[in-house]
Amino acid sequence: MAAAFTIAVFGWGLGFYGPPIYLHAVRETRGWSLALVSTAITVHFLVGAVVIANLPRLYRRFGLPMITKAGAVALAVGVTGWAVAAQPWQLFAATLFSGAGWVAMGAAAVNAIVSPWFVRNRPAALAMAYNGASIGGVVFSPLWVAAIGLFGFPLAAAIIGVVTIAATWILAELFLAQSPQQLGLAPDGDATPPTTTAPSMPAARPRAASNLWTDLRFITLAAGMALGLFAQIGLLAHLFTLLVPALGAQFAGIAAGAATASAIAGRTLVGWLMPPRADRRLVASASYAVQIAGSIAWLLAGGDNLPLLLAGVVLFGAGIGNATSLPPLIAQVEFAPSDVSRVVPLIVAIAQASYAFAPAAFGLLREFAPSATAAGAAPALFIAAALIQALAIGALLAGRRCRGSGDARGYRAVA
Repeated sequence: MAAAFTIAVFGWGLGFYGPPIYLHAVRETRGWSLALVSTAITVHFLVGAVVIANLPRLYRRFGLPMITKAGAVALAVGVTGWAVAAQPWQLFAATLFSGAGWVAMGAAAVNAIVSPWFVRNRPAALAMAYNGASIGGVVFSPLWVAAIGLFGFPLAAAIIGVVTIAATWILAELFLAQSPQQLGLAPDGDATPPTTTAPSMPAARPRAASNLWTDLRFITLAAGMALGLFAQIGLLAHLFTLLVPALGAQFAGIAAGAATASAIAGRTLVGWLMPPRADRRLVASASYAVQIAGSIAWLLAGGDNLPLLLAGVVLFGAGIGNATSLPPLIAQVEFAPSDVSRVVPLIVAIAQASYAFAPAAFGLLREFAPSATAAGAAPALFIAAALIQALAIGALLAGRRCRGSGDARGYRAVA
């Protein structure tokens, strides 16, 4: 779990929380349009979605350690490419490497690392591992700003890239090559495999791959995750530049880090306090509702009301981590174990293929929608994010109607 946590720190720090900083740095140094650089971020995430969908196959062929190490190298090369790109085509070429590399250290990868080790305690274990993603934001958002200011973007990217490769390589060699079975253990540290399940919770039967696309549980779960992350990524990609007018570059970086600190608190509380038999779709819906409250706070702030801006950071940040960690936990209880290894990469890939367009879409909305007079205000972005996350709640709640009939559409027993 500690290895997964650390890999997530680097993966999200460079591949998820880095692009909003890269957007600002590239625009400042090259003078390229907001729409152009936002589209590059879209390509970065879209390429990653294609790789995520193929991660199970890549793991089977090359192994988890090798794919993780290759991802770190590709990510470092890609981010350096962002920094040195002199022409737009070079920027888009760099996104092929950064997009493909970071997902090998992203949500589906962390789930693949943790799942063999935990079943009964998976909510808490995934929460702790995914907290590495939030720490990546806390550390790297201000670190990127400071490093770019001190060394310039190219040298900062090279230094951070080398550290990322070295750390990931060591962790993959030492900790990812062994499974619980090789150590004579069962999940959750048990000496022998657990044999009991809760009798009142029917086990889901495995489904053929083609049947997933007709399963409303799968469709609504994928839609809820995709819509929620579309709104989330759309705002986060522009959050730094929206906060700069009111806070300045350095404090805006700290505020972006504070959003991910709030994500740590939100994810940890859910992971440790959520009852085993809790309706996880309701928990995810509540998390999105808190983020909607954050968007409303930003809307009311008008670009210059510091208390409301900071309230928005805390409220929106509280749901950032749960948007990633709760869908795999919903899949754990709604699908058979043999299906979960397919369902999780698929819903993550669908979500990333969808939110890949969010930075560009929100960038276009920001350029062409009417803005408030206050510097940094972007009311259309906050309204759009709130409405999209309301649709995500609707999708998750619609999926609750699919349980309890037919082929055991109720919650599966968690050993």
